[in-house]
Amino acid sequence: MTADKVERALAVVAHPDDVDFGAAGTIASWTDEGIEVTYLLCTNGDAGGFDPAVAREDIAGIRQDEQRAAAKELGVTDVRFLGYPDGQLVPSFDLRRDISRVIRQVRPQRLLMQSPEINWERIAASHPDHRAAGEAALCAVYPDARNPFTHTTLLQDEGLDAWTVHDVWVMAAGQSGGANRWVDVTGTFDRKLAALRRHASQTSHLEDLEGMLRGWLGANAVAGGLPEDRLAESFRVVAVP
Repeated sequence: MTADKVERALAVVAHPDDVDFGAAGTIASWTDEGIEVTYLLCTNGDAGGFDPAVAREDIAGIRQDEQRAAAKELGVTDVRFLGYPDGQLVPSFDLRRDISRVIRQVRPQRLLMQSPEINWERIAASHPDHRAAGEAALCAVYPDARNPFTHTTLLQDEGLDAWTVHDVWVMAAGQSGGANRWVDVTGTFDRKLAALRRHASQTSHLEDLEGMLRGWLGANAVAGGLPEDRLAESFRVVAVP
């Protein structure tokens, strides 16, 4: 397997809807190319939702169902949840182990993750859970999942051999590690929008979801040097030696 050959990709994020806001258009293009994509959600999403009429104990199940439905819009069928409490995520050794387990199970060449850095220009992208998921995912990529002497029970008890991820794609990269890859998602925008509309508990209150997304993605395209009529998602792409 060469570093430029991608057959499998793993997206590790904190909450349901995070991957769709950050990378749904790009993921749609990956599945169109035949790449098998797996989602790993660190939390159960129970702190989300905007409708006070919905019982709080029902939110986690609703959001997980929404994420599975959104994933299908993009050609993703493998959606996994670690079940950590929403709003309480920390980059613990246990979380690193749990992400490493899935890396070793899925054996992805590419991993998509959230930034562990604070983005001072767009603070909403820097939710503490996002940063914790990013920090733990990066630790799982290097050195945990590739080191057979880290999380030794994964091999001893579960038969999961070490695995090396070739490249990491960081969504909403912080200022100190800004974007270096812009993906034109003009052709997959409708699927991104459809995926986000599946997250009704999170997006149904937004008066102009489409307009908001077009504004964000249009600005990304301009920043990436694309024509003004294009839409783009941006990433910090890092090769893992």
